[in-house]
Amino acid sequence: MYNISMVKRKFILTEQEAQALRARYDRCSEGATRSRYQAIWMYGTGYPVAEIEKVVGCSRSSLMNWSTTYQARGLDGLQDERCGGNNAKLTAAQREDLQTRLQSSTPAMLFGPQAATHSGQFWTVADIHRAIEQWYGVTYRSLTSYRQLLVTSGFSYQRPAKVFKSRKPAQVNEFEEAFEKKSSTFSKAHPKQ
Repeated sequence: MYNISMVKRKFILTEQEAQALRARYDRCSEGATRSRYQAIWMYGTGYPVAEIEKVVGCSRSSLMNWSTTYQARGLDGLQDERCGGNNAKLTAAQREDLQTRLQSSTPAMLFGPQAATHSGQFWTVADIHRAIEQWYGVTYRSLTSYRQLLVTSGFSYQRPAKVFKSRKPAQVNEFEEAFEKKSSTFSKAHPKQ
């Protein structure tokens, strides 16, 4: 659907170009590249620049740069080619190896009782820091880099359960027993129908 502002706009996508951009957008999982596909699709199909800036979260100058890049290099020119300083410390092969190692072992297997958590069953930022330094001789400046490596290796963030240190085990047991009794009494008085 084209609007009046397209009369002034020199950049207009053909139907095939618009479909190709939309298909790439739908298949893309990388955020920055996906935003570029969306922005160029919107721009080339007649959306107002102000609306594109709001929806995509980009500046006018970025949009114009992406438009120029798309016209010169096509869809591949819109891919995010940035390589952050910390991320570049591990090669693609090393990141793949890291994923395999993290998924096939636990901190307890690697560090024993020196793992960051009591059980050593789950990877923490502290554990991955030690593991990467041990395996690859690499240290990152930012804890965010370690978190990102955990995410790209297929791990998700888990909040530890709150443990109240002031709780006494005897009181907890007493409460649980009382709760069980009340639950069974309630079940007997109100059977499911």
